[in-house]
Amino acid sequence: MQGLVVFGRTGQVGCELARLAPDATFLDRNDADLRDPTACELAIKEARVVINTAAYTAVDRAEAEPALAYAINADAPAAMAKACKANNIPFIHISSDYVLDGTGDTARNESTKPAPKNVYGTSKLAGEQAVMELGGQWAILRTSWVFSANGSNFVKTMLRLGRQHSEIKVVVDQFGGPTPARDIANALLVMAEVMQKDPSAGGIYHFAGYPDVSWADFAATALQMSGLDCQITPITTAEYPTPAVRPLNSRLDCRLIETAFGIARPDWRQSLTQIITQLDQS
Repeated sequence: MQGLVVFGRTGQVGCELARLAPDATFLDRNDADLRDPTACELAIKEARVVINTAAYTAVDRAEAEPALAYAINADAPAAMAKACKANNIPFIHISSDYVLDGTGDTARNESTKPAPKNVYGTSKLAGEQAVMELGGQWAILRTSWVFSANGSNFVKTMLRLGRQHSEIKVVVDQFGGPTPARDIANALLVMAEVMQKDPSAGGIYHFAGYPDVSWADFAATALQMSGLDCQITPITTAEYPTPAVRPLNSRLDCRLIETAFGIARPDWRQSLTQIITQLDQS
């Protein structure tokens, strides 16, 4: 896509965008230090649309590094949004289900009041709020449980552990929709194209794969597809304490993005099969 500038070249979504939109301009930390808002502003020059896929995603480490998490997840997108507004450029920013409170057992829509429970979530919410308050033409895409053949993610961790052990203990009381990074990249490109043509397009949208599933069942499906002889033993969140509080309910209601952009929820099982094949061949 001509005139597309993407922050975040090496992350899961950034890698997929690079495959789908090779003519776009991709910026990594060497091109624009996300800890320096001014550098982010200066990187946006001749863009026609900007997508920010870059983020501080170390959820547990963020509890001990709140300043860094806020610099990357809040200050950087704020600088990008400011520059985009000044140049009349549409801006799309990726956020997370972690901005919500993670309670209940129903899918949350975009009108649900944010109430993050950890530093990562509060830093992502601060980024959302900054983008909205600055104005201009913007869109925020909240997603969850991202996986791909690139980078670090749950699927790759489960496959690695499945090769090393005969049993893995996985949390069974946290639910969400696993989301293939390639489908997120596709959604972003559709949104970018529509927003360039329609100055009124934008807002907050939820996007996640279906069906919703527990981490334990997601892991079991990945191991089964890979043919690994490893048993998944379900445990509760209480049995697996982490520095950062994890949401029990990451289910996202994704009807609005389908209405606004024609983007339907992807079946994560189809992408999982392809990703496992890709990893086996690498």
